[in-house]
Amino acid sequence: MDAVSAAVAFEGLSALDYGLLGASVLALFLISYFKGREERDTRDYFLGSRRTPVWVGTLSFVATEISAMTIVGIPPIGYMENWQYLQFFLGSAAARVLIAFVFIPAFYKFNCTTIYEFLRHRFGAGTQYAGSSFFFVTRLFASGVRLYAASLAVSVIMGWELWHTILFFTVISVIFIGFGGIKAVLWTGTFESVMFFAAGAAVAGWLVTHIDGGLAGAWQLASEAGKLSVFNLGWGMKDPNLLWAALLNGVFGSMAAFGTDQELMQRLLTLETRKESQRTIIYTIFTSVPLTWLYLAIGTLLYVFYSQNSGLPLPENADKILSHFTVHVLPSGLKGLVLTAVVLASIDSPLSSLSSSFVTDIYRPLIRKDGDERHYLRVSRVSVACFGLLLAGIAWACAAGSGRMLWLAFKINGVTAGSLLGVFLLGLLTARRSNRANVAAMVLSALMAAGVLFLSERGTLALGWSWIIVIGTFSTFGLAWFLGPLLDKEKEG
Repeated sequence: MDAVSAAVAFEGLSALDYGLLGASVLALFLISYFKGREERDTRDYFLGSRRTPVWVGTLSFVATEISAMTIVGIPPIGYMENWQYLQFFLGSAAARVLIAFVFIPAFYKFNCTTIYEFLRHRFGAGTQYAGSSFFFVTRLFASGVRLYAASLAVSVIMGWELWHTILFFTVISVIFIGFGGIKAVLWTGTFESVMFFAAGAAVAGWLVTHIDGGLAGAWQLASEAGKLSVFNLGWGMKDPNLLWAALLNGVFGSMAAFGTDQELMQRLLTLETRKESQRTIIYTIFTSVPLTWLYLAIGTLLYVFYSQNSGLPLPENADKILSHFTVHVLPSGLKGLVLTAVVLASIDSPLSSLSSSFVTDIYRPLIRKDGDERHYLRVSRVSVACFGLLLAGIAWACAAGSGRMLWLAFKINGVTAGSLLGVFLLGLLTARRSNRANVAAMVLSALMAAGVLFLSERGTLALGWSWIIVIGTFSTFGLAWFLGPLLDKEKEG
C-alpha cells in the first residue's frame, strides 16, 4: 500500500486508540487515589514526606521538563529548521551541575517546602513574596502556552473543538492532582516518561520503514537540505541559535527554569537527603537529551517523508505537523500511542507547584496564620482547582495568537525568569543584605526585559530573544546590590 492510500485508509481513531488513551487516564486516577488517600498534611501533599526514590524523581523531573512542548513543539523545529536546538542542552547540562552544588544545599539547609522560603531566610519576607509572585506570572503564562500546544494537537487528532480539549485537560488535571498531590504527580511522571520514549521510538521506527532508502536515505536527503546541522558557529546578537548564544541561554535559562522555578524544584525537594536530590538532577542530563533528540529526529523524518510523498496534504501551519501526520497517516495503535503521550504530557501540569507556593508563601503568612493542617490541606486542593481554571483561560487566549509555540513559551518565561534568577544568585553567591532593594530590582528588571523583548519583536532592536533572561539576571543582581544599602539602610556585613 503506498503512502497516499495509507493516508486514506488509516484516517480516524479506532477502538484500540481510544482503549490506550482510556487505560492511561484510568491509570492516572488509580495512582492519584492510592497515593492521595492517606494525605494528612501539607508536608505530605507538597513534599511526599520526602520519601521519593531517586529513579522516580529523575523520570518525573524529565516528564515535567519535557511536557507537551517537546512532544508537539519540537518536531516542528526538526521539520522546519534543523538540530541546532540541541546546542541549548550543552549549557543546560552545566546549569544542572551548578544547581546541584549551589542551589540544592541551600534549600535543604533551611528545610524549604518551596524554594521562595529560602529568600525569606536569606533576605526577608518582602523578597519571598516578590519571588513567589514572579513565579506565578512566569509559570502561569508559560504553562498556559504549554496547555494550548497540547490542546491544539489533541483537538486535531480527536477532531474536537479547541475549547473542548482545553476543558478536558483542565478537568482531569484538577481531579487527579487535587486529590493525589505531589506523590501522584511524581509517580505518574515516571509513567509519562516511559510513554514519551515508547511513542517517540514507535513513530520514528514507522517513519524509517516507510521512507525510500530507509535510515540511510533519510539521512542523505535531510543532510542535503541542511536539516542535520547541530552547531551554528556564527557571530551576532540577533540569532538565538548561534552556538555561543545558545550555550549562554542554556546556562541562564536552565538555572532559572530548574533552580528558581518551584514547578521543577518541587520534585527535587521530595528526595530524602541533599545528596539524593543532587544525584537526581545530574541523572536528568542523561535522560532529557536523548528524549529531546528523539523528537527532533521525528521532525526531520517527517520532512523527509513528506518530501518523498508530495501528494499528501500538509497542515496550514507547522505547529500541527505531528498531530496532522498522526491523524492522516499513522496506523491504528500508533495513533493511540501518540495521543496518549500528548495527553499525559499535558496533564503533568504545574497545579501542585502553584498551589504549594500560594499556600506556603502567601496564604499561611499573609491570610491565615493560625489554621490547622486540615484547613491548609483543604485550601491547597481548592487552589489547585482555581489555578486550573486560570490556566485554561490563558490557554484559550493563546488561541488568538500565532508564532512558533516553543519559542513563544521561552520568550514569555524570559521576561520574569531573569529577575528570579538574579535575586537567587545574589542570595547564594554573596553576603549582601537587602530586601526592599530586591523587590525594586526585580520589578525594574522585568519591565526592562519586557521593553527589550517588545523592541526586538518589532525589529527595532537587533537582539535575539535568548538575551532577555541574561539581561534580566544581570540587571536584577546589579540593581539589588547597589540599591541595598540605600533602600534597606543596611551595609553589607
